Amino acid sequence: MYWQTIRISVMDLDLFLEILNIDSTSSREGRLSDFLIRRLPVSGCEVNVYMSPRTDYGTEAPSNILLSWGRPEVVFCTHYDTVPPYIPPTVEKREDGKTVIKGRGACDAKGQLISMYEACLELADRGEDGFGLLLLYGEEAGSLGAKDFRTEYPGGKYVIVGEPTDNRMVSASKGTKSFAVTVRGKSFHSGYPVYGASAVERFIDMMNALRAVDFPMDPKLGETTWNIGRLSSDNPQNILSDRLTFRIYFRTTFASDRMVCEVMENFRDEYIEVEAYGGDTPAEYLALDGFGSKTVAFGSDAPQLTNFRYKALCGPGSILVAHTDTEYILLDDIEQAKKNYIRIFEALKAGI
Repeated sequence: MYWQTIRISVMDLDLFLEILNIDSTSSREGRLSDFLIRRLPVSGCEVNVYMSPRTDYGTEAPSNILLSWGRPEVVFCTHYDTVPPYIPPTVEKREDGKTVIKGRGACDAKGQLISMYEACLELADRGEDGFGLLLLYGEEAGSLGAKDFRTEYPGGKYVIVGEPTDNRMVSASKGTKSFAVTVRGKSFHSGYPVYGASAVERFIDMMNALRAVDFPMDPKLGETTWNIGRLSSDNPQNILSDRLTFRIYFRTTFASDRMVCEVMENFRDEYIEVEAYGGDTPAEYLALDGFGSKTVAFGSDAPQLTNFRYKALCGPGSILVAHTDTEYILLDDIEQAKKNYIRIFEALKAGI
């Protein structure tokens, strides 16, 4: 195969492909967890394994894994679970000569994992210490691993979270708010709708009212967006719907985070039930000069890692290809990410 002919001086491509070859979609990442615990530790690093206390994983429960070189004041962190479906890796060379690694997790977030790991190995080879590599499960399922880890570990000064940010440091990210909504109607023959009430029609009215809400434009994070999922109304086509359920997920800004909760609360009435499922507030992050910066609209483990004083968000790959059937990452971007992580460590160690 093509990757067997590539000579890589910066990263272990074979290890990266082994990691990509293991299906670690959320709730199934236990096997990769075991592999990482066996494969990643090297001489000179301390390994701490924090097994998930959650019972819904069954017999293959994953673990949070912390590799430490000395007492870590700077922790590189990413997750190793991925969204479904699993897509095995392939390696190709584009017409422009760049090497492309495709497959589920290549961009989000196993590319971050391998670049952080390689950065740690180089720092250790240079004789550095005071850093660690934290690998978390369950990020795509609601940051389960991060929430568990913060209760088990005292934390530290800096955490650098790896996500696909085009190798730029994130200055701020949008927040999230999730709600479960039930709309009630009155079932009746659709030929005589005057005697019933359609939950579907009430849902449409609610959506039109939500579209009319003038959420403020945030000067840093832009507009507030929302998406509907898990939409269900199992009524026959000739019967008015008596019940419709859905989930709504907001991407909030500094200007709209509180307002979103107020707007959804105002939809409550005798026909509409609204249950809040929480989320993250918008956040600002450490962005150093010389790396380029951007804002992002996606979530990460960073807001849940409250046991760290300062947080940065940076990594190779583009969010625009993450979670897609054509997910990929460029080998050049992984190599650049390794250099970036080393530079970030050096800057933080020097006191910025």
